[in-house]
Amino acid sequence: MSALSLDRLRREGETFQEEISREYYLAHSGQKATAELQPIYQRHAAVLGTDAFELTLDLFRNAPDGSEAQRSARLLLEWQADAQSSRQLAHLDEREIAWESSAVVRMADGRELPFETVSIQIANSSDEKERHGIEAARAKLVQQEFAPIRRERFQRERDITEQLGLASGYNAAFELLSGVSLMDLRAQCEQFLRDTAALWRDVFPQFTKRVLNMSADDVTRADALALFRAREFDTYFPSQLMEDAIRRQVREMGIDPLAAGRVILDTSDREGKRSRAFCAPVRIPAEVYLVLRPHGGQTDWMTFLHELGHALHFGYMRPDLPFEFRHLGDNSITEGYAMLFDHRMKDAGWLKRYTQLGATRTESFMRTAGFEELHYLRRYCAKLIYETELYGGTTSWESLPDLYVHQLTTATSFRYDPADAFVDVDPRYYSARYLRAWQLQSLLNETLVERYDEDWWRNPRAGPWICSALFGEGQRELAHEQARRVAGKELSFAPLVRAVEKMLA
Repeated sequence: MSALSLDRLRREGETFQEEISREYYLAHSGQKATAELQPIYQRHAAVLGTDAFELTLDLFRNAPDGSEAQRSARLLLEWQADAQSSRQLAHLDEREIAWESSAVVRMADGRELPFETVSIQIANSSDEKERHGIEAARAKLVQQEFAPIRRERFQRERDITEQLGLASGYNAAFELLSGVSLMDLRAQCEQFLRDTAALWRDVFPQFTKRVLNMSADDVTRADALALFRAREFDTYFPSQLMEDAIRRQVREMGIDPLAAGRVILDTSDREGKRSRAFCAPVRIPAEVYLVLRPHGGQTDWMTFLHELGHALHFGYMRPDLPFEFRHLGDNSITEGYAMLFDHRMKDAGWLKRYTQLGATRTESFMRTAGFEELHYLRRYCAKLIYETELYGGTTSWESLPDLYVHQLTTATSFRYDPADAFVDVDPRYYSARYLRAWQLQSLLNETLVERYDEDWWRNPRAGPWICSALFGEGQRELAHEQARRVAGKELSFAPLVRAVEKMLA
């Protein structure tokens, strides 16, 4: 124990995070067939084992309440608690990555589709029968092969975390480590679903009929992919103009969009690349990858903006911050910045300046964007409610698929498949991070409007403030702490409800 100091934990912990992040980047970007995670965990066993966990637990328990030492220790303890399960589950993560990159969906007509491209093909299909056929084959494959891997992972993660004895159950342990009250957030989600139910019932059938020519009673989650692909707007969001337009906007705001070369764009198509875009901060702030596999149209523009928000956050962090404030912390912060950027696609002024929509089509697009925003908020509220049951331990594993279908279908009106009950879950309550990020970005946007006017996104004074007051601070704060510091307000769904109602008016 004496040989394992805080300095060593930080130093070797950063090396571990760099290696594991690089491995995930190479595998998920299609440059490696799978990720070799176990050797990395073995090389860094000294800073990921029981002794390291005990060291951080001792630091946390002995730090004065409200001190910077306690803030640091809580982040390190959360990382170490996660590491206790992650290092034991590395073989399952390897299996998952290998399966996703090699799995083939076999259609009833004999066609074979790479699993990684299925969501793109569904989203781009205008044929209802084709979408449902692909989805049926996908769900069958997932149920047989992928869902068991994911279920085992969640079962073991919950067991390992509870065995640490930090609190009475996984949910209580998460609250202790994250500083987030799950039950408060769940109550907010339940209230949001009630508050927006009438609005959702009103607009949902309008969009399914107009865009898909389908009855609201017949749509599935596969149809949701096609609906929110919004192909009717493709002409106004050409792929060849996307990067130049967005990089121009960021420069006008006073920020170098590539952070002096620290942000590296990986946006071309590549066999084996994940369909889901991501940001890989390998060395913070020196080496950050933005990875996107093109889908087409406005989807790519919004996704690129989202991941650019992440990438600039990591690329502009202060390099002198300790390891835990750069690599660890409340990911609601970085997700809030990503959403601050992607919500420019819900800003009429931004759309008129940087896209080819023009004034006449912007109004129609804004209504579509409002519908999409309401859907995803309702979807993630339902996910959070479901996940409190998945991790809570009071609902049997066998009952979870039916609960998943009920919660998600009721909230979104799209029929969900029980095959996805363990697949449509990001580990360790990432849904909570997303929801708090939504709330945070609405307050950040209000603050930027107050400081730099409604078109802050092209004010050359706004960018430097964002880089110093927000990006530069890493993730040392919790989302609700940053909301109080920057906006002087509490996180809530109220600003989001107002914005959605305005877009759908």
